[in-house]
Amino acid sequence: MTENRISDLASVPHFFDTVADRIWRAWHAPRGATLAHLRERLSENMGGAPLPKAFVAHDGPKFLGTISLIASDLDERPQYTPWAAALWVEPGARRAGVGTALLRRAASAALASGAQDVYLCAQERLCAYYLNRGWRLVETEAGPRRLSIMRRDSRQEF
Repeated sequence: MTENRISDLASVPHFFDTVADRIWRAWHAPRGATLAHLRERLSENMGGAPLPKAFVAHDGPKFLGTISLIASDLDERPQYTPWAAALWVEPGARRAGVGTALLRRAASAALASGAQDVYLCAQERLCAYYLNRGWRLVETEAGPRRLSIMRRDSRQEF
């Protein structure tokens, strides 16, 4: 996966419905949120502001995955910002470097905007994935979902 196949969602709006569907099904529908609410929140990514921002991995017209860069992903930790969130890779595109490239793009965008650190939260079972990609564990069992918080900083190479 090369970075030139990752676009800002605002520049490839034809992927909006697919991104909304994947994020909603993976994280929001299980908690009772509506697709309409998720679409409203995702529409905030379509402006030119550094946050929120959504990125899309694609091979021409084929959707491969997405990641978002948001101000906060865990209400219990307002001191941490910004966050790489909602990493999704299509099942057929997994194990091809798509997730790694999306993580790199989101972290690079955060650091390029002036942030010193970028965070993400994950279930414990996914920690090894992020650790193997250079993320560092900050804390475990955070919030009611007992998530692990991970960090990349401007001193780390990608």
